[in-house]
Amino acid sequence: GFSINGISFSLIEGTFTGIIGPNGSGKTTLFRGISGDLPVRSGSVLFEDRDLSLLTLREKAQKIAIVSQFTETTHITVEEYVLMGRMPYRKPFQFFDKAEDIDIAHHYMQLTNTYRLRDKSMAELSGGEQQMASIASALCQNPALLLLDEPTSHLDITHQVKFMNLMQKLNDELKLSVIMIVHDLTLAAEYCDYLIMMKNGRIHRKGSPENVLTYENIEHVYDTVVVVKINPVSGKPVVFPVSERRLRELNRP
Repeated sequence: GFSINGISFSLIEGTFTGIIGPNGSGKTTLFRGISGDLPVRSGSVLFEDRDLSLLTLREKAQKIAIVSQFTETTHITVEEYVLMGRMPYRKPFQFFDKAEDIDIAHHYMQLTNTYRLRDKSMAELSGGEQQMASIASALCQNPALLLLDEPTSHLDITHQVKFMNLMQKLNDELKLSVIMIVHDLTLAAEYCDYLIMMKNGRIHRKGSPENVLTYENIEHVYDTVVVVKINPVSGKPVVFPVSERRLRELNRP
């Protein structure tokens, strides 16, 4: 299988981190290593100074919530689905949701604008609505770290921006640490505090969007000609592709 090597980084609590890089660069492998889904052959993943591999499943679920790409066809209601996020806090032989669990679920459903959908079946929801319900369920775990695997890749620009605004709000208000795989470099630049740029199973660059998203780094890693400008409102980098036809025209004598 694919392996990643020489990976070393540490994140401050409350950081909004984006993992970027072309397909096959090791983003998903790194993500699965951080989540504890893949065993680490050498070295370790430490969370709050504890080795992640030594935590019980229950401890891990109370600390880290994972949202993968979403294709849910289940016919349980949205409320039932969101309440599943409270499972790590259930006592043995507790078969009913406590009032506290229902209050927590309703709070996060309102935050993600899914409370109005609570009686609908998950299968009836649009992709964007399903994604928000999965975030509400993850937040019910009361995690310190939220891991997101390409959450915006199937969403249109409206839902992408709504989603990223929500992530930023959670990051700001709950001091929730967020690590997500992002395909869109301009979205990554606008919303993330810290970027990890992967190439061939290694970290090519890490740091602020301004330091990572230079045209030299992007052209080297993605093998694509780009222009990088600064967003006049936010001061963050914006990445523009350049078509082959335009390049040919520019290079004509």
